[in-house]
Amino acid sequence: MGQQAVDQRSSETELASFVSGLSYESIPDEGVRLAERCFVDTVGVTIAGAVGEAGSTAAAAVDQTSSDDGVRLVGRDATASVTDAAFVNGTAGHGLDFDDVSSGMQGHPSVTMVPALLAVGESEDATGEELLTAFVAGFETQCYLSGPLNPDHYERGWHATATLGTFGATAAVTNLLGLSEREIRHALCVAASFPAGLKRNFGTTTKPIHAGAAARSGVTAARAAANGATGDERAIDGQKGFFELYSGPDGPDLEERYDLGERWAIVDDGVGVKKYPCCYFTHSGIASAEELAATHDIEPTTIESVGVTLSQGAADALHHANPDTGLEGKFSIQYTLANMIARGRVGLAAFDDENVDDEVVQMVRERITATVDSDLPYGSHRTTVSIETADGDEYENVLEEPPGTHENPLSNEELREKYLMCATRAFDRERAVETYDRLDDLRNESDTADLAHRL
Repeated sequence: MGQQAVDQRSSETELASFVSGLSYESIPDEGVRLAERCFVDTVGVTIAGAVGEAGSTAAAAVDQTSSDDGVRLVGRDATASVTDAAFVNGTAGHGLDFDDVSSGMQGHPSVTMVPALLAVGESEDATGEELLTAFVAGFETQCYLSGPLNPDHYERGWHATATLGTFGATAAVTNLLGLSEREIRHALCVAASFPAGLKRNFGTTTKPIHAGAAARSGVTAARAAANGATGDERAIDGQKGFFELYSGPDGPDLEERYDLGERWAIVDDGVGVKKYPCCYFTHSGIASAEELAATHDIEPTTIESVGVTLSQGAADALHHANPDTGLEGKFSIQYTLANMIARGRVGLAAFDDENVDDEVVQMVRERITATVDSDLPYGSHRTTVSIETADGDEYENVLEEPPGTHENPLSNEELREKYLMCATRAFDRERAVETYDRLDDLRNESDTADLAHRL
């Protein structure tokens, strides 16, 4: 039974105190390194996403300039205002659904913060250390707020990347701007009026817009507070506040809050870096199908049927059994598994609209049946894939977790290759390698404005 959103502790005070007092030196070394990897991964997928449908749509919706005014639109030869750049880059970063995830906040933690920090950091001439410190401040904020709400929050249909990401971006930017504890508290309470994002819009350009809107809202809330805007002091955990309104039927479980600075979510929960450019709930199934097809040399034309068993949370997210577009395909267990079985890969090209109707892929997709295992926890990534061939052979494989998890991360070389694959969709390889090297050693970067203009 969750507690009512009335408590002696003040989440607003605890967060404001932590964010205002966080220094680079206080962050565990493992947390700093993971933050650097998050910048590498997020910038890479943003560069690739900038030329995609969602990134192009967002860019067309704002005022751009090719002059020195404004800050960089990643992957584009243009600039925009700080808030517009955060919006466009956040949308582009989430457009391919290739950005990192975290169980600590039940969503994508980096894609709302990195775009906001790049935009504000460029305008403020921030150092790499300052960007990393601000990132950790926002990461911890998202995970702290997630505890009392999830999994009910996500299960009810909220997109946690958008809702919690708004607070993450706000905390990150307030730390970067060096706001006072009082100003940060007000910024977070201002941000409490901004969270939105419906899972119903998964499979459309609105889903990545969720991330862009959260990044922009974070910048807006922080800058508003810096200029004197105020919010109710209990807008998060007071009656009719964020916790109460966005929680499940039993209310928020405030006992899930932890002591900021003693437990580090970035170390304990960490992030999962995606191997495939689609919904993370598909990844265990894709990897399982890849292993089966490779081990048993299964030809797609010999397949009689494919069964996939997954959690209810996965089924809720993956609601496009017969996708018409590449975006819908990212939220289809049938389509993603069919690509792996038929083509031996699930890359960026699989989600180009012109490839969705691939004859062989569609032949396999039509033979795939998905079933929910009600005994699995709602958000479980455990996936069972079974393949039966026309000759009567049956093969089955079970994966508990997808590749690239915090416990089994992509190697530095795999992350580098992912970045270069993404960046070379917009840059030549020399520029891609240069920007990778600078992001991978972000702690020692002194001219982040120059770095931003190379992205």
